[in-house]
Amino acid sequence: MSRPTRQSPERGGARSRLLEAARDVIRAKGFAATSVDDLCGAAAVTKGAFFHHFGSKEALGVAAAEFWAETTSGFFAAAPYHEPVDALQRVLAYVAFRKAIIVGELAQFTCLVGTMAQEVYATSPDIRDACGRSMFGHTATLEADIETARRERGIAGDWTAESLARHTQAVIQGGFVLAKAGNDPGLARESLDHLDRYIRHLFHVTEEDVDERNH
Repeated sequence: MSRPTRQSPERGGARSRLLEAARDVIRAKGFAATSVDDLCGAAAVTKGAFFHHFGSKEALGVAAAEFWAETTSGFFAAAPYHEPVDALQRVLAYVAFRKAIIVGELAQFTCLVGTMAQEVYATSPDIRDACGRSMFGHTATLEADIETARRERGIAGDWTAESLARHTQAVIQGGFVLAKAGNDPGLARESLDHLDRYIRHLFHVTEEDVDERNH
């Protein structure tokens, strides 16, 4: 979901270094192509240390998804998109923030849990479920603002705050896939531009209207 700064392998204990290595290496290579040796090398730990902390590569995958959820939760909680007074502007600021952090190499801004879920959804239910908890847990943080904006603007329809929150994640994850397929981060940013326009259309507002409500 976010792109936390890469940590130096010398920082922290062996377990945390392995989780940081998993975050970076799996985003670059994929789960199946990442070996225990790759992770140990990136974390500067021995195989003995790996198996002391994780009974298997799959156990590491589950822990990596949980680590991603924990670290990105803090990252997004501190993000500036929470600052606007108007609820709809907070939702739009979230979309703008997601676009703004699509910078650098593909592996630096793409989503660990999205990458793993696509790859192992049929072969590793435990990893899949851990990725799902991370992704759906993040979408849930948007629901209150969406519902408030819907109530304040009298928006009716056959959709819910939960479904729109999930749609934002679908667009973001789809944008990451397109960026990988085209080797072009701009394709992911383009997807966020369309999401911004879609949300504005859904709420029947212009940018000027949102600005007026915030002042």
